[in-house]
Amino acid sequence: MKNIFYILVLLLTFSSCNEYQKAIKSEDAAEKYKVGEELYKAGKYAKANRLFEQAIPQFRGKPQAERLMYLNADASYQMDQYYVSGYHFERFVSAYPKSTKREEALFKAAKSYYHLSPVYSKDQEDTYSALEKLQEYINIYPESTNAKEVNTLVKELDFKLEKKSFETAKQYNRISDYKASIAAIDHFVLDFAGTSLREEALYIRFDSAFQLASKSVEYKKKVRLEAVVDYYNNFKKYYANSEFLEDATTKYENALEQLEQYNTKS
Repeated sequence: MKNIFYILVLLLTFSSCNEYQKAIKSEDAAEKYKVGEELYKAGKYAKANRLFEQAIPQFRGKPQAERLMYLNADASYQMDQYYVSGYHFERFVSAYPKSTKREEALFKAAKSYYHLSPVYSKDQEDTYSALEKLQEYINIYPESTNAKEVNTLVKELDFKLEKKSFETAKQYNRISDYKASIAAIDHFVLDFAGTSLREEALYIRFDSAFQLASKSVEYKKKVRLEAVVDYYNNFKKYYANSEFLEDATTKYENALEQLEQYNTKS
């Protein structure tokens, strides 16, 4: 029985391959469409795609074109070819604005851009595009059953932008560009008011201010040390139990000692 099963599988595989080869060489667009759809349903998306691409030009303006264009876009999506699927789904939405598949196509177009979003350390142009597409989708379909997933994806992408901005400010601190670090943290806190990274961000701003003051030329030092005190008080006000407080307090006391020298002089 086992041998018979394997023989049947081989025969079916051979038949499928043979049918595909015939369709590829055929001039009959309907045959390409038919075989392509069978391959698509069987999960053989690369072969289906190839047949769909050959058939589409011959079906333009015909009723079958709508389904053919959707299947072509989705085959690319299923193969993780997200640049291609995003482009084809958007073309589909533009060509068939009244299609029953419009919402699904628009959602998968947006998700294609989401999948293209890189890790936070890289350029985030695709992340901004994904956020734009997801927002466009939810604006058109606010009551969609996909709304919860869209919100989850948006939060993930937003955090990626937060992390990018935060790590940039942190990097300025690491390379001793303290003025740039303070400015970057100020922008970060304004841009991402509810960020979970705010505690560490405010500590880094304080530390950058302390390092900047400690290494300043004499005539700038007093003003910068006073800024350190302000940053410390602000940090302690919001994060009295912070893991960074002990280190911040040590630096704060050092800043006070340095300021005391100016008060003694005056």
